[in-house]
Amino acid sequence: MPLPTRTRQIKKHPAPDAFDPLSLYHVLRERYGPSGWWPGESPLEIAVGAVLTQNTAWTNVEKAIANLKASSLLDLMALHKIETSELASLIRPSGYYNIKSLRLKNLLDAIVHETQGDMDSFLRMQLEPMRKFLLAVNGIGKETADSICCYAAGKTVFVVDAYTKRILSRHGIIDAHVDYDHIQRLFEKGLPLDLRIYKDLHAYIVFVGKEYCRPGNPRCDSCPLRDWRAQDAN
Repeated sequence: MPLPTRTRQIKKHPAPDAFDPLSLYHVLRERYGPSGWWPGESPLEIAVGAVLTQNTAWTNVEKAIANLKASSLLDLMALHKIETSELASLIRPSGYYNIKSLRLKNLLDAIVHETQGDMDSFLRMQLEPMRKFLLAVNGIGKETADSICCYAAGKTVFVVDAYTKRILSRHGIIDAHVDYDHIQRLFEKGLPLDLRIYKDLHAYIVFVGKEYCRPGNPRCDSCPLRDWRAQDAN
C-alpha cells in the first residue's frame, strides 16, 4: 500500500483582478491618518524635490533644499540662471549631485523656455500635455514626472514607485516583471478620481515600504498590511 503523499499548503491570494486599491487606502488611512505628503512650501520646491529624491533618502533631499533656501535660490529664474557646477555643489547632500544638477537644469530650462519663466503658466497645463512635456525632458522619468504632476501641480495621476511594486508583488497581486503603466492602471481604475486619495495612498505606500516592506529583513509581523489581503478576500 503506497504511503500517503504529504502536500505543502500554498497560501492563496485573491486573483489580481480582485485587487481593490480603495481597501488598501482605507487600511492605511486608519493607520496613518492624513499624510501631509509631499513636503514643500511651493510647487517649485516640490518639483525640485521630485528630481533630487531619485535614488536617495528624503533626509538627504531636505539638506540639499535647505542649501538652496539659504542661498535664496528656490526661484525659477534664479535656478535657471545659476551655473550647473554651483548648483551641483549646493545639492551635494542629495547624492549623484552632478547628474541631478544636469537633470534639474534640464527641467528648469524647459519650463522657462515653454512659459517664458512663468511657473504658474506651467502649473495650469492640463495633465496629459504636462506629463508629455515632462517626459520629453532628459533625465525625467515616469515616476518623477507623475510626482511633479500630482504633488506640485495638483493633477489626479497616481505615482508608482519601487515600494509600490515590492508591496504588490509580495502580496501576490502582480508579477515582478509588470511595468509602470500596468501598475498605475490597477490603481487608477479602482480609485475615485480624488486628488487627496491619490496623494495619501502613494504616501502611505512609501511609509510602509520604508518601515516594514524592506528589501531585506521585512517586518511582516508588525506590518499594517499583514492581514489586509485576507480581509480583502472576504
